[in-house]
Amino acid sequence: MLEVEILIEGSDRCVRAVASPALIGRGEECPIRLRHWRVARQHARLFERPQGVFVEDLGSLGGTHVNGRRILQYGPLLPEDEIVVGSAMLRVRSVQEPSPAAAHWGQEPGESLGTEIAVPPDVPGEQGMDAALAEWRRRLHARLIEALDLRRRDVSAMSDDALRGEADRLLHGLIVEADADIPAGLDREALRRQVVDEAVGLGPLESLLADPGISEIMVNRYDELYVERDGVLSRHPAVFSSDRSVLGVIERIVSPLGRRIDESSPMVDARLRDGSRVNAIIAPLALKGPALTIRKFPSRRLKIEDLIERGSLDQHMARFLRLCVEQRKNLVVSGGTGSGKTTLLNILSNFIPEGERIITIEDAAELKLAHEHLVALEARPPNMEGRGAVSIRDLVRNALRMRPDRIVVGECRGAEALDMLQAMNTGHEGSLTTLHANTPRDAMARLETMVLMAGMDLPLVAIREQIASAVDIVVQQSRSASGQRRVTSIVEVTGIESGRIQLQELFRFERARAAEAGAPGYFLGCELMPGFFDEWRASGVEISPECFCQRTPAASASRGLS
Repeated sequence: MLEVEILIEGSDRCVRAVASPALIGRGEECPIRLRHWRVARQHARLFERPQGVFVEDLGSLGGTHVNGRRILQYGPLLPEDEIVVGSAMLRVRSVQEPSPAAAHWGQEPGESLGTEIAVPPDVPGEQGMDAALAEWRRRLHARLIEALDLRRRDVSAMSDDALRGEADRLLHGLIVEADADIPAGLDREALRRQVVDEAVGLGPLESLLADPGISEIMVNRYDELYVERDGVLSRHPAVFSSDRSVLGVIERIVSPLGRRIDESSPMVDARLRDGSRVNAIIAPLALKGPALTIRKFPSRRLKIEDLIERGSLDQHMARFLRLCVEQRKNLVVSGGTGSGKTTLLNILSNFIPEGERIITIEDAAELKLAHEHLVALEARPPNMEGRGAVSIRDLVRNALRMRPDRIVVGECRGAEALDMLQAMNTGHEGSLTTLHANTPRDAMARLETMVLMAGMDLPLVAIREQIASAVDIVVQQSRSASGQRRVTSIVEVTGIESGRIQLQELFRFERARAAEAGAPGYFLGCELMPGFFDEWRASGVEISPECFCQRTPAASASRGLS
């Protein structure tokens, strides 16, 4: 049992007896409940060990302070130690005081107990060694951050190489000082590299980002990390040392982009230097701790030939899509999350002829177009006062005044769909965008819904006429259970009849029957030619009617579209 004395400014002192371990926070499940805006739902934890009572911060943004110093873990606690959580000050003691012999290992009698707990150097077995490595990473990480703070260095003004060099030099000294206490079996160089990566880099993400076989990285919490390899998800043994380390990595990613993440704005979209997409969400929305998702950008710019080789589409579909872009047809790429929409949009955008002025508009910049005449625009979230937001819709409107030949919108999610359709209908043919939908028919329904979100109170018939007039081709992307990404349908929007948008399928992917061996399926031409086929032939475009009647086995590619 623990006896906790709680002092809150403006309130009476109270003493509460709680069982160990005990949570501190504003959630109803916390035995020590503190109602304050700076206190997280589960803010900190008190627990007993043979050495005494310890306090552990659970990754809260406000932090937990002991005797005026922010801590990650601290103990054993003395009766006079002051724990500050939000506006409350706590003193803790065990009902059964620990014996003097159960002192913090490696500590001289009478020495101030101001360091994080560590694992004894004689922990046996591989599991114990892993625990020791994690504990020493946590301990050295906290000491390194403290050492950098004590030197009052303006780390924001330092280059990455200079900051890494300074951290590595300081950490070398810390490891030399603690060498006698570090277990003999621990690799000092590996420990040093991991701590520096976590303190001034991206921690365990550094090696994962460098691995070309990994296409996506998902951090569910600091000690739970998954990766996608060849379209299949699996758990990875790498872990962060604490929630605080994950928060540090998130801040290092978003700060250079002028974005922020805190309790008032707990979600953020960002990107890495190589263009990889990053999404982060933290407490109070993320209950298990800060969550981070990184969709890696390919190190090599993919081409349409790569998609053909990987079985994402066949050569007839690829040639048709290339002609659609070159002949200024408006394309919409639809599909589910992670189906490869953005990658396909990027490849299609590179078919735009040289000399045309292109404006790309995105939430977080991902498109990499090999064009000289290119203007890339990126939306901006609101500042701390809730002002200054610039939406995709604002950028689409502004792009119309920038004399574009083509407008490429990374993804239509809301009211910007109306402005995009108007741009397609008013002299900006050949524009491209993506949206989330399961089928081409669902894509048309989603476009209707997004136009209604613009609040213009347009009749449904007028909206459908706008869509039928603006959109020429819908390309449907899908991802199979095995992780293979394919173009499963190419559909032409032929007009509107009886108030309903009419679609005509030109190509589709058909899965092989269970009795058939060999290819996983076939790419089929649907034996229908687009309505603009005669127009193309009259203008000299070389395309054979046979390409709409072919049956091509899909390649059994081990890697899908990423």
